[in-house]
Amino acid sequence: MLLSLALVFLIGMALGSLFEKLKLPSLLGMILTGMVLGPYALQLLDSSLLGISTELRQVALIIILTRAGLNLDIKDLKKVGRPAVLMCFLPASCEIAAMIILAPLFLGITRLEAAIMGTVVAAVSPAVVVPRMLKLIETGYGTRKSIPQIIMAGASVDDVYVIVLFTAFTGLAGGKAITPSDFLTIPTSIVFGLIGGAAAGMILSSLFTRIHLRDSVKVLLILSISFLLVAAEHHLKGNIGFSGLLAVMALGAVLRQKNTSYPDVFL
Repeated sequence: MLLSLALVFLIGMALGSLFEKLKLPSLLGMILTGMVLGPYALQLLDSSLLGISTELRQVALIIILTRAGLNLDIKDLKKVGRPAVLMCFLPASCEIAAMIILAPLFLGITRLEAAIMGTVVAAVSPAVVVPRMLKLIETGYGTRKSIPQIIMAGASVDDVYVIVLFTAFTGLAGGKAITPSDFLTIPTSIVFGLIGGAAAGMILSSLFTRIHLRDSVKVLLILSISFLLVAAEHHLKGNIGFSGLLAVMALGAVLRQKNTSYPDVFL
């Protein structure tokens, strides 16, 4: 596994740098690394690493969302107001509606199949969106109107919205009836996720203020609490939802809001 990790890191960084010099996103180079080293090409990755690939991707996503939260200014979002809220639902709704209208005409599928396809198309990946928005924040592009912050916040809430719709539509395709309570998980996931993340951020902020801790310890604490928040999502099933990813972003945003000294490694 150590050799596989070394190959992924070294070749991934090398191809990422190469793609940046070609004026292309470095993420493309990293994706190409996985394709070349993976089981469908050179087969250079250890099977044990492939076995935990899902968990590794989740850890990477948690780190990305923690960075997003620490760069998210709540005051800016309050100033923007309604557009920040609409960004969470309106783009995905328009994409799903367009797919329901156009897909049956061009692809010859049913409306229900088009709705399922629409939720897949409408879903955005925070792993792709957040790093690009952080780069815009670093360069100052669009920050006067808080555009990168709006997109980062919208990308996370959008996922909650789309996942619930996808689950409802696939259940309907499998013969399950949709009830109003099925959609209750959308607001509850958002609200309880934000509350849980904010509470965790307040606790960590108070801890960092009262007790002097090394940056390495702070990193471990922030990541550990973030892991617990995401794990809590899998244990809170049913109509009372909880978004662990939103909670992670809220945790970082509260630490920033409280002007807490957090490790620069996340920035």
